[in-house]
Amino acid sequence: MEIINLSKNNTILNQYIAEIRDINIQKDRLRFRKNIERIGEIMAYEVSKTFPYNNIEVTTPLGTATESVPSEQPVIATILRAGLPFHQGFLNYLDKAENAFVSAYRKYKDTLKFDINIEYIASPRIDNKILIMTDPMLATGGSMELSYQAMLTKGKPSRIHVVSIIASQKAVDYIKSSFPEDITTIWCAAIDPEINAHSYIIPGLGDAGDLAFGEKE
Repeated sequence: MEIINLSKNNTILNQYIAEIRDINIQKDRLRFRKNIERIGEIMAYEVSKTFPYNNIEVTTPLGTATESVPSEQPVIATILRAGLPFHQGFLNYLDKAENAFVSAYRKYKDTLKFDINIEYIASPRIDNKILIMTDPMLATGGSMELSYQAMLTKGKPSRIHVVSIIASQKAVDYIKSSFPEDITTIWCAAIDPEINAHSYIIPGLGDAGDLAFGEKE
């Protein structure tokens, strides 16, 4: 299974990662959401390099051009709610993609222990399609794995891309052990070394959903 950590390269992506982590810039929800969307665009561009392509003839006002375009369109599956601006970034670039949404949330038993619940899924069939599963934060990998199991009720994909902005090393290891090795690629904009007792990524950025949309009860 290939693991791609985009922060190893010096690109403008790193500026947006720095801004979503910054406790002062985080106070501007509009900028936080916009940066998540921008990161989604950049990561969509990177993932698109792996798609199959074919050549088409395009008629211009002055002649004919040959262009290489994707021969398959993916299904973008996003975990609600923090994933919404991330999803929009992907859709800005992969505008012909099909779309799926899964609700996955932590239901706490006490301050430290929780179960992950799936209550909603809306998806097309994914048989033999490229599946891009997006979630801005991968802390434990549990939500992503359960969302993937929910997606399998809609078919079996030909290729899986698990895409996260910030993941913990624990989550990356968990995804490696729970997703099919031969068809999965993990994409991260940054991989942080650990999670705390509350299963938040350290140093991370806090609660992406709250930062994007406000605190919840």
